[in-house]
Amino acid sequence: MIKTPKLLSGAIALAMLLYTSTAAAYIGPGLGTGAAAAILGIFAGLVMLVVGVIWYPLKKLIRYLRTIKK
Repeated sequence: MIKTPKLLSGAIALAMLLYTSTAAAYIGPGLGTGAAAAILGIFAGLVMLVVGVIWYPLKKLIRYLRTIKK
């Protein structure tokens, strides 16, 4: 049995983990459309979050301050 140092074994394991090869994969139109819809949904959700958390309370504050001035 051949004994290799731990450092060499770790270097070989790291090299094997970092080695990449081309993937023979196919993304069909359904998966592509679903991924695009998910990305657009996340973006729309973030926009609604900003509108709901920041804009509407700010709008109410502006209206309230206008009524105080009158």
